[in-house]
Amino acid sequence: MKRRMMHRDRPGGSPKPEEDRQSTQLQLLESAGQEFAEKGFERTTAREICERAGTNTAAVNYYFGGIEGLYAAVLEEARNRVFSIDAISAAVAGKTDPKARLEAVIALVARALTGPLSSSWVLRVLGREIVAPSPAMVEMKEKVILPRARILRQFVGDLMKLPEDHPAVARGCISIMAPICMLILADRRMLKRALPSFGLGPTDAEALARHMTQYALAGLEAVARDARKDAH
Repeated sequence: MKRRMMHRDRPGGSPKPEEDRQSTQLQLLESAGQEFAEKGFERTTAREICERAGTNTAAVNYYFGGIEGLYAAVLEEARNRVFSIDAISAAVAGKTDPKARLEAVIALVARALTGPLSSSWVLRVLGREIVAPSPAMVEMKEKVILPRARILRQFVGDLMKLPEDHPAVARGCISIMAPICMLILADRRMLKRALPSFGLGPTDAEALARHMTQYALAGLEAVARDARKDAH
């Protein structure tokens, strides 16, 4: 997790041990994540975050340069807890078959979506950002979403054996992303009531990942087959 160190000294000028600094920053991130999840970015104040974290009211400015910087850090932390680049790289390490790589990535995401994160602030913050993007989304699109979208296009193109700029590849990317977004946005209590046998606990991660992988691969294969027929 990247943390913004705005100053070397705390308010008042005295040095603060590095462990204390990191502990305070983590407290602020967790408290901010909870506040943003409950109220959204627009209705959350730095004072409320500091009160929840038990820190000085100037701490948000001191460590993150303001509530906008803290919100950007919270979004980055949330993304990394669900699917960080390092975790994805580790999951696919040594796997050359595109199908095995897809299975590994979906398994990683399924574990995150059915584990402790599902009841934390993480998914609610990401869900709010998907539904009602904040100003921080502009920077996130350029630095995070677009580069990962290019990787996804290449990957899906390999799976479908089609050029990455083919329309069927773009639609295939959406088909893979849609169930993940659904599980981020869904009201878990309502989903359990509507589909009681679905299974959203940690022990369901393997079955969920296997289903999502099989469904995605079968759909991509069928669409790619039709696309190649249309090309001839």
